[in-house]
Amino acid sequence: MSQDPAKAAKARALVASLLLIESGVVLVLAGWLVVLTFTADSFELLPFLGVLLFALLGAAGLAASAMGYRRGKYFGRSPAVLANLIALGVVSYQLEAHLWFIAIPLATLAGTTLIAALRAIPTDL
Repeated sequence: MSQDPAKAAKARALVASLLLIESGVVLVLAGWLVVLTFTADSFELLPFLGVLLFALLGAAGLAASAMGYRRGKYFGRSPAVLANLIALGVVSYQLEAHLWFIAIPLATLAGTTLIAALRAIPTDL
């Protein structure tokens, strides 16, 4: 399947932008976790460090995927798809908790990014 190179580059740029937005969201959530941890009544260092490390690695992985998409490389696709499938799984828990204000934006962003990532064709296939 051939595609117009300009159109393919535009699609990859869209995916890269969405992945960078997701990376920023994860970093903001990591910052919120730090604030909540230091304002809580109790503090457990190892679980806190584990969750913080996981959030920072997740944000870095999304940013790396974005760079891969922007450069037209194939390595960014799998992590982007996996991260957004996980985010859609998180949406189900948010819906069960009736946290609509989190679930709806998260589902919108993750669904849009997932569809865009699956549709964008890397140049190095």
